[in-house]
Amino acid sequence: MLLDEPSMGCAPIVIQGIFEKIREINRCGATVPLVEQNARMALTLAGYCRIPETGRIRFEGRPENVEADGSLLESCLGA
Repeated sequence: MLLDEPSMGCAPIVIQGIFEKIREINRCGATVPLVEQNARMALTLAGYCRIPETGRIRFEGRPENVEADGSLLESCLGA
């Protein structure tokens, strides 16, 4: 199942429910490719991530490495 912006336009309480359902699907063993503007929320789910920037992959790897890269957080995630 590929999800493209599942949280777009949703209230915060609805977003929480959407992401919990994605977690449930993933716990059942399904891979869930996810394209999401809410990067911080997406990183809580991800086992692996790719972050594009101007048409190229800026980062590829484990989500915990995104948090460790301050320049990536600042430029891509608005931290």
